[in-house]
Amino acid sequence: MDEKETENIYAIPANYTDSGKILGGMLSLRNVFEALVLVLIFGFIELKLIPMQDTVRIVIMVVTLLPIALVALMGIDGESLFQYIGHVFKFVRHRRRLHFKKIGGNREVKR
Repeated sequence: MDEKETENIYAIPANYTDSGKILGGMLSLRNVFEALVLVLIFGFIELKLIPMQDTVRIVIMVVTLLPIALVALMGIDGESLFQYIGHVFKFVRHRRRLHFKKIGGNREVKR
């Protein structure tokens, strides 16, 4: 009996790997949640601790909260902001210090 090999070709949709993301796969849920938490925490602190007029408060909050939110939404190096900060602390805690011995001592060049 003659059995033919059949090729199954499937079209992979463009949003195949977009599970767990919002806005068409641009933002991950973790980054959105971290940005929301950071904005709420810093916004509450600035709202309660700045003893100035409302206009000045709004300007200060826009200048500080927008960059925090944008960095948290984008992430750093493909990771969320808190993951990146965790990697930095892990690196600082576990870094190695290399010590080299001097071979041959100090040699002075005489002219």
